[in-house]
Amino acid sequence: MGLLYAIVTALVLVLGTTTLHYEGLRLTYGRVRVMKLTGRRKILAAMVIVFWIHLLEISLYALAFWFADRAIDIGGFAGVHIFEPLSYFYFSAETFTTLGLGDIYPTGPLRLLASVEPINGLMLLGWSASFTYYLMQRFWDEERDTAR
Repeated sequence: MGLLYAIVTALVLVLGTTTLHYEGLRLTYGRVRVMKLTGRRKILAAMVIVFWIHLLEISLYALAFWFADRAIDIGGFAGVHIFEPLSYFYFSAETFTTLGLGDIYPTGPLRLLASVEPINGLMLLGWSASFTYYLMQRFWDEERDTAR
């Protein structure tokens, strides 16, 4: 049953974070496009918003890890003992970004969830990079054309 929960949770998180990311980038572009800022400041504003979107996605995974570990006990964590909610966020952040220090590692069915998160994280981080590249092209060109 624990493995089934991990599979369903992984699918829900991938779909949820991908939808969140899409909507977040769409809203970010719409908001930044109409800001009364220079092109460079628009890019900086977008980067701050995208950073917060990633923190929210990491938090969703951290919440799932906490719930699986503490509420329904389908696995656990070994290594540095986790006592506080921020430890789940730390583990999720190092997994999402593929840093993987290894000081905390999952056991049981949570290993499946921890192996899906970096794939999802890489996709979303790459998407953010291409979004940033697009904004840089658009707003730097816009700023250059305005300066002429």
